Amino acid sequence: MRQSLLALLARGPAHGYELKQDLEQLLGSAYPQPNIGQIYVTLGRLEKSGLIEGEDVEQAGRPNKKVYHLTGTGREALRAWFEETADEPRVRDEFFMKLALAPQTGLADRIALINRQRRQYLNTMRQLSKLAAAEDRDNRVAQLLIEGAMLHLQADLDWLERCQEELEELE
Repeated sequence: MRQSLLALLARGPAHGYELKQDLEQLLGSAYPQPNIGQIYVTLGRLEKSGLIEGEDVEQAGRPNKKVYHLTGTGREALRAWFEETADEPRVRDEFFMKLALAPQTGLADRIALINRQRRQYLNTMRQLSKLAAAEDRDNRVAQLLIEGAMLHLQADLDWLERCQEELEELE
């Protein structure tokens, strides 16, 4: 959330609700909608860190609003973030840990675990397909986000198939 807000503020000053709306519009309905409370807490932390500055702006007949802008330090932090590569591949996978430990506990069958996880992935793919159909076709960012999530799910399904084949050979 920190870097997302910094990136939006790189365009120009904005207040919390504007930032929330910008994120929602950019990412579409597939991305978890940001909580306004979380946005304001994050803005407070960014301001305390010196990455942004806030200024109270008077509004006629309404409470003042705080408009934030990026500082030079914030711009440098954002530039550094864009230079970083994304996270490494998932090696610490909770499902795989369950799969590995199930035989030692006697509390779960590994094939049943795989089948349950497969159903979950397929349900998620169906939900994403519905979102893709409902999403504005002109919002390419949202469409790419959905497509990426579906490709990851397909890879996870392929991996589950491989796990099942390997485990059935062991039994």
